[in-house]
Amino acid sequence: MSHHKVRKLSKILIANRGEIACRVMKTASRMNIKTVAVFSDADRHSLHTKMADEAHYIGPSPASESYLRQDKLLDVIQRTGAQAVHPGYGFLSEQAPFAEALSDIGVEFIGPPASAIADMGSKSASKKIMIDAGVSCIPGYHGDSQEESLLKEQADSIGYPVIIKAVSGGGGKGMRFVFKESDFIPALRSAQEESIKAFNDDRVILEKFFDSSMKPRHVEVQVMADSHGNALYFSNRDCSVQRRYQKIIEEAPAPGLTEEEHRRIGEMAVRAAKAVGYRSAGTVEFIMDTITREFYFMEMNTRLQVEHPISELVTGVDLVELQLRVAQGEALPLRQEDVKVNGHAFEARVYAEDPKNNFMPGSGDIRYLSTPPETDSVRIDTSIRQGDAVSVFYDPMIAKLVVWAPDRLSSLGLLHSKLQDYHVVGLTTNITFLKDLASHPDFQAANVHIDFIAEHGETLFPEPTGLSEQQLALTGLSYLLHKTPTPTSKSPWASSLFSRLNIHHIEQFSLTREDGESLSYKIRCAHPSYFVSVDGGAEVELSATVSEVEPGVITAAGYAADRKIECKIVKNAGSLHVFCEGTEVVLGEPVPKYLAAAEGEEEESGVAGVEGLVQKILSNVGDTVKAGDVILQVNVMKMLFDIPAHRDGVVSAICFAEGDRVSKGELLYELEE
Repeated sequence: MSHHKVRKLSKILIANRGEIACRVMKTASRMNIKTVAVFSDADRHSLHTKMADEAHYIGPSPASESYLRQDKLLDVIQRTGAQAVHPGYGFLSEQAPFAEALSDIGVEFIGPPASAIADMGSKSASKKIMIDAGVSCIPGYHGDSQEESLLKEQADSIGYPVIIKAVSGGGGKGMRFVFKESDFIPALRSAQEESIKAFNDDRVILEKFFDSSMKPRHVEVQVMADSHGNALYFSNRDCSVQRRYQKIIEEAPAPGLTEEEHRRIGEMAVRAAKAVGYRSAGTVEFIMDTITREFYFMEMNTRLQVEHPISELVTGVDLVELQLRVAQGEALPLRQEDVKVNGHAFEARVYAEDPKNNFMPGSGDIRYLSTPPETDSVRIDTSIRQGDAVSVFYDPMIAKLVVWAPDRLSSLGLLHSKLQDYHVVGLTTNITFLKDLASHPDFQAANVHIDFIAEHGETLFPEPTGLSEQQLALTGLSYLLHKTPTPTSKSPWASSLFSRLNIHHIEQFSLTREDGESLSYKIRCAHPSYFVSVDGGAEVELSATVSEVEPGVITAAGYAADRKIECKIVKNAGSLHVFCEGTEVVLGEPVPKYLAAAEGEEEESGVAGVEGLVQKILSNVGDTVKAGDVILQVNVMKMLFDIPAHRDGVVSAICFAEGDRVSKGELLYELEE
């Protein structure tokens, strides 16, 4: 391996956006390295543009017209004099031509050599290299011949179930699971068709599929290599719990492994990195057979991973700093025996998505955001601030909540506690799901595997518990006191509503539950207490203090039967988002009749339920359709959703053209009898 000449970096460009751009900037700033940000229309006011020393516009919001435009990035690099480029993850981070283009103009790619990216980017080539390096691989076929009959023979030989994978694939595209011989040919053709559309490459490989009965785990190893022939592993991570083949919660180190297994998988990962002449940070992913305790190579991600913070917390090493030092030509300052693992860390990815609707991604404005404070044991990697938007054009991740504690159960308890303090209003998130996951008995017992969500679907998606009678009482009282004019004092006790302290004053009003059912309140004041009846139930005696901490945000603390109750109410567009002792509910005032009628008409006309881009229009004005016929398709965060007719009728209007952006609540189509 050729040695890099040591060259101190003074300015780098970050060819990315969002939290990873901010993450790299923090370390670069500490190392006195200036940073250059790039941004699209959607990111013009994003945090990463404010944190950088300079920021440059590179095009419209779609990634294909901005962050994936190599020519625009090269132009900014040359205009700013950036000496190196950190690609982050996603976008161009694993594109060998981009690394080669940088090398051609004398700019350092803060990542592996282009040859290593190419080798590991090919599922077939990477498997051959790993086998030659003595790294265990999943039994399968990784050959060049793509004859249909040969592939069928190989699948029969491997034994069903098998996975068909696109050679150039990723994110589940071009992947099919085949459980019986008769399904193989149709599945193969389907995978090839999808692969040619997504990657312009219909080549596939075949692998043995470890089904749920084997409870396989996804275990990966963080590696770092320099240009002097050194390569180290920095613990490992378990990322078994996934949805849509994407990670949602990760932990380090992987639980339940023996010291010998930790060492064995780490050494295999280092062999994998050295086999391709690797440099910089990378992650070697393995499937673990929990029955035989064997690890099988799946792939290598030739970049810094989303979940790298948990490896940093358990090893005490700044991986971005090591990346920058390696890019400067320095040798790694550690030996393998210097890398110590201390404690346990979890990362929970907070997404704008709806877990109860097949984790459908969302987008929109963050109307309110309150997060737990960061400490030595609590870290939040994000670029999202209150008032920012989660864009339809990019990944819907809001933040990564990362925690550390001396042992796994303490770390998991800390994660659950801090998720309760993470409050988002404006769009649907997966926070409640993450709390349910963190408190699930099997997850706490580390009985994790890749089908965990499917196996425990019923218990991971429980019916909402709602607020207790006392919590509902405090919520209603807080709402009433807040909306009542207080001309002489900020204290609710000075309100004219209850000014006649010796007279029992009674107020009655209603809120609405999420299901539209009315929630009736009757509140009586008998100074110094309030007596609150909900839906005609017994009165709850309360004493309470209510404050508006910022416009539209109410905090309340009360005592009922000597028990302290605390809640926060965030008002947003006619709704009350109530956060009370780990439970979140949404209430609202009754909708006036004239508005309710208008809402009904709107719903009957075909309204967008999410923000997205119109991908394809399948019906024309004048077409006769039946309920369920697909009228158009909307692309939401790279996922395609059918928009069906809600009733029989004739299409009287299509309100958007293909490629148009639609917001939640906008009219998509109209039907007439």
